[in-house]
Amino acid sequence: MSAPRAGGVAGFQCVRCGKQTPDAKGYVCPFCGGNLEVLYDYKAVKKTLTRKALERNSDKSVWRYKDILPIARYRGVPIVHIGWTPLYKAERLGKDLGLANLYLKDDGRNPSGSFKDRAGAVAVAKALELGEKTITGASTGNAASSMACLTAGLGVKAIIFVPEKAPVAKIAQLLVFGATVIAVKGTYDQAFDLCLQATAEFGWYNRNTGHNPFTREGKKTCSFELIEQLGWDCPDQVFVPVGDGNIISGIWKGFKDFHALGLIDRLPRLVAVQAAGSDAVKRAFESDGVIRPVSGDTLADSISVSVPRDGEAAVKALKESGGYAVSVTDDEILAAMRDTAHRESVFGEPAGVTAVAGLRKAAAQGLVKSNEKTVVLVTGNGLKDVASAMKAVGKPYLIAPDAGELKKLVKEQDIR
Repeated sequence: MSAPRAGGVAGFQCVRCGKQTPDAKGYVCPFCGGNLEVLYDYKAVKKTLTRKALERNSDKSVWRYKDILPIARYRGVPIVHIGWTPLYKAERLGKDLGLANLYLKDDGRNPSGSFKDRAGAVAVAKALELGEKTITGASTGNAASSMACLTAGLGVKAIIFVPEKAPVAKIAQLLVFGATVIAVKGTYDQAFDLCLQATAEFGWYNRNTGHNPFTREGKKTCSFELIEQLGWDCPDQVFVPVGDGNIISGIWKGFKDFHALGLIDRLPRLVAVQAAGSDAVKRAFESDGVIRPVSGDTLADSISVSVPRDGEAAVKALKESGGYAVSVTDDEILAAMRDTAHRESVFGEPAGVTAVAGLRKAAAQGLVKSNEKTVVLVTGNGLKDVASAMKAVGKPYLIAPDAGELKKLVKEQDIR
């Protein structure tokens, strides 16, 4: 992966062993195989990325922050609008939980309907910069549909590996956008490993979460937006749904970048929320820090992971931020799916609202103070998984087109 270096990029550092390397040609650390993190020359970036510069900047997308993104050339970047998703003051949900300063960041409003468009934008831009013609990735659906969406019309081929049980709606997105879809008879982890083998065999550009260090760089833009949307006031706690660990590591990277640039004077606590059957990060954080396989069983497919591919960085983010981890059941996730829609008109898929379920549990345990400024990330749109939505709310009433039947139903069900 040889390309012109973006102005502020100073190199790469391994999350595992801490050693530095000048490039990311092999995607991962050449010394130990750990995931890499992009380093910046903050002194150089400070010259152009300031509060005043951002106030003058009319670009309301992830490229608003190009001065601290690892892209040297911006010609031909994905043309759809990514980022600057709504941040809502969640007053009704907050009242339910006794929280006066609760906010929901709805990233289901991105082009493909998920947070993963942030990572995809930077990864695709980097692939274009490198002159790559084929991009591959493994996904339970969201990262894949994002990549398919963002490569459409750019002359770049997207080849996607998905577990065969990925939701139909996500598979449909892939096919509609023109991607080549390879369904693997197995788990996401097996699809991921096969994708790595394909990269080595065919020389395709690999976008895989965590494995590609530039995915974290796209995801950190959410933190930048939060700071600006909150009037440059850093939140106290940020609840993040966690599967592979790449989102929470990206969120932490963003806050650290702004802090290093002097744009904020403090950092938030991060809270990792995982499904009970897919809680490898939580277990590692609460024990010896070592990521070990778990079942990965959960209806929240987007965070269904046996071995988190950016788990080490996720654990590091929790430790550095003074944060903590929460696990929730599938039933609690379904309840959050329903309640988030009922109370705040935000329709999230199961993984997307997992952090809401985690917030409810943390608040009940007294881990969130009533006056703390708390942000919850909703990372995917509910239309991605309609089957789970129906589990959360049940079926509609079915009657004949007859006024008598309608009156009977209204009376019996006390419909008002």
